[in-house]
Amino acid sequence: MATTELLVRNVRVVRPEDADGVPELLDIAVNDGTIVRVGPGLDPAGAATVVDGRGLLAFPGVVDAHQHWGIYNELGTDTRTESRASAQGGVTTALTYMRTGQYYLNKGGSYREFFPEVLGAAAGKSYVDYAFHLAPMMAQHIDEIPDLVEEHGVTSFKIFMFYGSHGLHGRSSSQSDFLMIPPEERYDLAHFEFVMRGIQRAREQLTDYADHLSLSLHCETAEIMTAYTKLVEQDTSVSGLRAYSRSRPPHSEGLAVTIASYLAHETGLPNINLLHLSSEKALDAALRMAKTFPQVDFRREVTVGHLLADVDTASGIGGKVNPPLREREDVEALWGHVLAGEVDWVVSDHACCRDELKFGEDRDDVFLAKSGFGGAEYLLPGLVGEGVKRGLSLQHIARLTSWNPARRYGLLRKGTIAEGYDADFALVDPDVSWTVRAAESESTQEYTPFEGFPMTAKVTDTFVRGHHVYADGKVTGEPIGQYQRRGR
Repeated sequence: MATTELLVRNVRVVRPEDADGVPELLDIAVNDGTIVRVGPGLDPAGAATVVDGRGLLAFPGVVDAHQHWGIYNELGTDTRTESRASAQGGVTTALTYMRTGQYYLNKGGSYREFFPEVLGAAAGKSYVDYAFHLAPMMAQHIDEIPDLVEEHGVTSFKIFMFYGSHGLHGRSSSQSDFLMIPPEERYDLAHFEFVMRGIQRAREQLTDYADHLSLSLHCETAEIMTAYTKLVEQDTSVSGLRAYSRSRPPHSEGLAVTIASYLAHETGLPNINLLHLSSEKALDAALRMAKTFPQVDFRREVTVGHLLADVDTASGIGGKVNPPLREREDVEALWGHVLAGEVDWVVSDHACCRDELKFGEDRDDVFLAKSGFGGAEYLLPGLVGEGVKRGLSLQHIARLTSWNPARRYGLLRKGTIAEGYDADFALVDPDVSWTVRAAESESTQEYTPFEGFPMTAKVTDTFVRGHHVYADGKVTGEPIGQYQRRGR
């Protein structure tokens, strides 16, 4: 009788808690979805299934803390297809943002009614484990925070700072319709303050969850973007992604970071996540605020897109995203902060937007295109390939992609390859050359801003709770991903 369900042999195990250096060649034994032993030369005789890891790197499964399932496609459809793309990139847990209003389910109202519908739409369709961050869009949602925490294990919430008077894709004059909030309410700085106070009340009330209750912010300033969009549209000397970057300038990010940080100080909310910081000015503001308000535990996020692509190298206006891809100088500055340990995690910000919806009538007009693109399938290989060249250790990569986001967001069984943790890990070949082609992605997105990019590392296999969901470069089996309650 088999005593071990799965044994993965001969892998170089990369663990975030280990010192930087050459990973040790080890075996990983799994029972009932949990790692039961990690060590050299484990006996294969009692294993029901043995997989030869071929000396590849074994990274803890990526906890991609920033995705957007269902924003442009039906949620059930996106859950299935984009979780497959996630498995390609070594992602084993996807944290996806969800809100009421236009896009997503295209509904307003109470989360008490809305969120069960979200859970139902995603159930049984994902190839990786998943959870949701929720955005309190109106006063009623703030009151619902404690129930969302206790009933559904939602521990993270979001504010889109530019939504007050700026649309998802550009200027807007109909924000109340877009947000689907009551006409007497405003999505503005006062609302942001009250969201912070509501989360802090929940932390004080639900002490068992307090360490993992946090607020994430998309930091851009609507008024600056609206004014600069007008200026850029009048300037015929710039176009494409460079024009879009100038219409949402980096100091707009820095100002929003500063405002958000002061509000956190004012409200006493200590757990703040600054999302997809795209520029030197944004990172500089974030680091200044950390020194100014040391009582606030700031976490700083960067996307793999902002680390790999710039306004010149991205493949066309399919690279439109918020905040925008930047100049090469900003890309290099971001890498400097990553190497200095000043970035806490790296994510994909995966938002599948199919070709027919992404581009407007004029495919060269960046202001008509929709914002966002997929990229989870390139997260771990892109970071390993480019990061190692720059001196980023494998263990640091494991912290950036798995351990740090898992700890922050209350995924207490995720984040490392060790006994008692979920058997989530990805095998990576760090010595292979290949070229990104959108046609080879499991995503339903027909293009990628990374088209033609050379890669020097590749995920070959992905395991989710011991299930071999991606084997030898192909998604396998049926969806086994489970919704993750968090924080306890």
